[in-house]
Amino acid sequence: MNFMRDMCMARLYVVATPIGNLEDITLRALRVLKEIDFIICEDTRVTSKLLARYEIKKPLMSYSQHSKFSRVEEIMARLGRGENAALVTDAGTPSISDPGGVLIKILTSKLGSLEVSPIPGPCAAIAALSISGLPADSFLFLGFPPHKKGRQKFWKQVVESKETVVFYESPHRILKSLEELKNNLITQSLNNSIVVCRELTKMFESIYRGTIDSVLAQVQKDPVKGEYVVIIAPT
Repeated sequence: MNFMRDMCMARLYVVATPIGNLEDITLRALRVLKEIDFIICEDTRVTSKLLARYEIKKPLMSYSQHSKFSRVEEIMARLGRGENAALVTDAGTPSISDPGGVLIKILTSKLGSLEVSPIPGPCAAIAALSISGLPADSFLFLGFPPHKKGRQKFWKQVVESKETVVFYESPHRILKSLEELKNNLITQSLNNSIVVCRELTKMFESIYRGTIDSVLAQVQKDPVKGEYVVIIAPT
């Protein structure tokens, strides 16, 4: 499908949504979601819950890292017809460790006159940094650790950083990652301060602070699982 770069284009709003507590959404985000023509979301079931909470009814179009290019073409066609859209992720800010960034890159390259506007709001990394008590004037965000290839390089970058490091981890791999982090810190004879945040803004929100040994012990004892943000103070 070919798209003319001089077509009359609509606007794509990149809308941050709550990372847990549904009250953590801005008034502007709610207004935009009510006014646009359709919503591009990671999981329609997750986004439907948010929309139902605020009695918003809009057509949903799913887009994830597994979507075929035909879905991207559908989105481009609708924008090309002058429809306005909002891009949301399941939780937090689109493009931050999220496939939305890839979609935006494609859309802006194919649709030259497309206007993209940010609607800022929640982000788990920033929320965690704000309560960490660790240096946050400059920090390194690394997303999720690689599952296999490049994992050792990832930990080397973490422990050698001169800035505060922030990364995400899933409930299924958090203990493995903390154990590997511990081993790499021991190798470098380091004892950095660590903060691990779990389920931020949700019912079982937990914040663990201390050395890697104490934080690892706290996480191991806690039976409740959830999404994690790990923050490591610079050496």
